[in-house]
Amino acid sequence: MSKYQDSEECNLFLSLGRNVDVYFPSRKRSRVSAPFVFCEQVFKKQRTSIDVLPDECLFEILRRVSDGQEKYSCGLVSKKWLMLLSTIHRDEQKKAEEFDKSGGCLTRCLKGKKATDVRLAAIGLGTGSRGGLGELAVNGNCASKVTDFGLKAVARCSPSLTSLTLWKLPFVGDEGVAEVANNCHLLEKLELSECSAVTDKSLIAIANNCPNLTSLALESCSNIGNKGLQAIGQRCPNLKSVSIKNCPLVGDQGIASLVSSTACSLMKISLRGLNVTDVSLAVIGHYGMSLTDLSLSDLRNVTEKGFWVMGNGQGLQKLRSFVVTACTGVTDLGLEAVGKGCPNLKRFSVQKTDYVSDKGVVAFAKAALSLETLMLEECHTVTQLGVFGLLVNCGKLKALSLTKCFGIKDLAIMTPSGLTPCNYLKSLSVRNCPGFGNLSLALLGQFCHQIQEVVLTGLHGITDSGFTSLIKNSEAGLTKVDLSGCLSLTDKAVSEISMAHGATLEVLNLDGCTSITDASMVTIAQNCKVLKELDVSKSAITDFSIAALACAEQLNLKVLSISGCRVSNKSLPFLKKLGESLMGLNMMQCRGVNSTALGLLETEIWKCDILV
Repeated sequence: MSKYQDSEECNLFLSLGRNVDVYFPSRKRSRVSAPFVFCEQVFKKQRTSIDVLPDECLFEILRRVSDGQEKYSCGLVSKKWLMLLSTIHRDEQKKAEEFDKSGGCLTRCLKGKKATDVRLAAIGLGTGSRGGLGELAVNGNCASKVTDFGLKAVARCSPSLTSLTLWKLPFVGDEGVAEVANNCHLLEKLELSECSAVTDKSLIAIANNCPNLTSLALESCSNIGNKGLQAIGQRCPNLKSVSIKNCPLVGDQGIASLVSSTACSLMKISLRGLNVTDVSLAVIGHYGMSLTDLSLSDLRNVTEKGFWVMGNGQGLQKLRSFVVTACTGVTDLGLEAVGKGCPNLKRFSVQKTDYVSDKGVVAFAKAALSLETLMLEECHTVTQLGVFGLLVNCGKLKALSLTKCFGIKDLAIMTPSGLTPCNYLKSLSVRNCPGFGNLSLALLGQFCHQIQEVVLTGLHGITDSGFTSLIKNSEAGLTKVDLSGCLSLTDKAVSEISMAHGATLEVLNLDGCTSITDASMVTIAQNCKVLKELDVSKSAITDFSIAALACAEQLNLKVLSISGCRVSNKSLPFLKKLGESLMGLNMMQCRGVNSTALGLLETEIWKCDILV
């Protein structure tokens, strides 16, 4: 009787092909030298026995694997094994595994498609024997499928986790965050953004289990409200930084409780787009005894009274930086109160308000005796009188920035004789203020003699004559000059800058100054010995300018931008010479240089980053 009852199986093993050498020793298995060809029917009979085990049995087997490397190897067998291993808690190990007590130094960041439960489980398993992760950031997207399972897998293996950042993860909820709280008692920093499934329960769990929390950031978390913040304030005595943005359920109750409970430790507060009122500002003004940085943005329900009470609360004695953006409650009265109530304020920024006038700016300058930096952006009711009024009354002001202030217009102001010059101002920045012209610049030049950094961008009304006064009256020596977008400036202004301040000038930006020609580059090459950065993009320079720079003695440029200039392949030998010191070269939209020449230049000055 045949050994193989199935004829197909018989033909498989005992093919009668002419190349087959079959030998039949007595009572021994047949030897077949022909290659085996397995059909699907036979292959199905060869299943590994462990694959048919139920998850309960496999779980019992895997929890007895205590060595970290062996566990990681088991996780590589299959996705099923990896997921089972990631569900095993340290306390469920059959043998108490010795974790690295010095762990927590590892950092992982998953973005976009790479952010999955499987990858998180693999990270948790791979780092578990080394003490786990110290920092984890998961930046998802609209299609992200990270769930509580992945977060729990990391939490179980990372007892030393100190920083957790979760962005755009709609399927991560309280269960995952609670697992982090229960296992990662050393957590210091928590950042949640657009995690709609996370509620107050998560913050309460963090508060109950993570007393070392020092930084909390919440953004667009629609289900987090006052109860969670109250718990954080009551149980996290080391909290130093809080940032809450666009969380509709957060109100006065949560902010007031959080600030009052952490008065001795809280140093930084940032609030934006919240449904809070004057009550929250009053509490900040009274209990912000440790605050050094405060940022308030888009608080629609806060009125002038809130800022007035906050300034008069006498609690902001240590405040050094204050930023207010798009708050309708900022008025002249509130601004003066803030100046008086913050005696150590060094940096102040007001943005997007129509209720601050010249009177308020001058009153604030008189009250804020320690102010060093002032930034005004889109304050359209501030005029030239207000700008010069604050310069006269703010004796320690070192930096002034004006951006898109359309109320500033040239006025013929007569400066009183014997007026004390503003000798503290070192930096002046005026961006996109169309009414700021030659008269304003000339007045600044007469009054401010120690300016070293000048940024004048998008000012079409400034010409060579207006800039001359500033150049001649600067006694300290200009180190940075940014004139990008000043279309009316010509070679004359650049020549005066290079000759008067060539010994100190380090950064010069002439981007978009279409009237600048090769003549400017010649004077720069001759006089600016310490120049490090030069931008002449979209100007009228040619190959001659590149040659002049390359032949200059002692010039040691680090960054050169000639984007959109009329240069050709003739410039390449000179660019190669400049490349000995260059670290960055911008040649975008230089259509006169072909791709072959650019490729050759890249190989010759390979240490320089070239943008093409």
